[in-house]
Amino acid sequence: MIGFDTVRQIALGLPDVEESTAYGSPAFKVRGKLLACIAINKSAEPDSLMVRIDFAHRTELIATSPEVYYLTDHYVNYPSVLVRLSRIHPDALRDLLVMAWRFVTTEKPSLKRAARKR
Repeated sequence: MIGFDTVRQIALGLPDVEESTAYGSPAFKVRGKLLACIAINKSAEPDSLMVRIDFAHRTELIATSPEVYYLTDHYVNYPSVLVRLSRIHPDALRDLLVMAWRFVTTEKPSLKRAARKR
C-alpha cells in the first residue's frame, strides 16, 4: 500500500517542490502554488490525496479508473482529483504528480496580460 511517505519521495523529486501545509494538512507546493495535499475535507475518503490537475484530465482519470480516482461535491469546482492511495500503483502516482507539476507550473494567461495585448 502506498502511504504519504511514497508521495513525499516522488513529489520532492520534482523541480522546485517543497513540503508545506495547506488548510492544516501536509502538502507539497511548487513556488508557493499547491501541487497536492492530504484530502482533509470531510467528504473525502480516509487516506486520500488531493492532486491538482486540469478538468479534462480529471474526467479522463475518473472514467478510466473510478476505483482509484474520484471526486466529491466539495472538489467539483476546483481543478483537482482525489486519489485513493490504497489503490494507486506507484508508477501511476508518479505520472499523476508529474502531470500535476506541469499543470501548476504552466503559466496561465492572465486577464491583465490579455488586456495589454489589445
